[in-house]
Amino acid sequence: MYEQGAVPAKAYPPAVDTGFPVSYSNIGPYSTTATTEASHYAPALPQPKHIVEWSTGLCDCASDCGNCCITCWCPCVTFGRVAEIVDRGSTSCGASGALYTLICCVVGCGCLYSCFYRSKMRQQYGLKGDACTDCLIHCCCETCALSQEYRELKERGFDMIIGWHGNVEQRSRGVAMAVTAPSVEQGMSR
Repeated sequence: MYEQGAVPAKAYPPAVDTGFPVSYSNIGPYSTTATTEASHYAPALPQPKHIVEWSTGLCDCASDCGNCCITCWCPCVTFGRVAEIVDRGSTSCGASGALYTLICCVVGCGCLYSCFYRSKMRQQYGLKGDACTDCLIHCCCETCALSQEYRELKERGFDMIIGWHGNVEQRSRGVAMAVTAPSVEQGMSR
């Protein structure tokens, strides 16, 4: 029916619009596959983040007694500050703290909300742990977990009191501008 070595036109697979040239050089008379040059230049898989330990332990409250006291008496403040930094300013400290308080009042268990932020923070910074451990830690010892998260962010260079936008502004200004006094114009002018 066909000459030996001749390939019928319908034996080629349909063209796929990928933007890569297709080579049919290794297709035999009965083959239905094509190799593309793209397979030789496949993108590398993303490398997994290096998992690191938390900078402080779960019960290392002695290093920051002030925050531990605030967290013990009013955990919504600590949670709000942590959530603002972890969310990179998309939610404010006040809004996160108010939502945490509302959940505590309605459900009676703010840990249901705060454990998700621990997981999110852990993923952002490549910290050791998993989702199950995050929930257990928050359910069993909410104040210790919030204090540890606060200390971790503080150790990473965040000024927790000024929030995300204050930290961004402070870093963009740089240390040199903070040292110099602002210039003052002499006399009055219009």
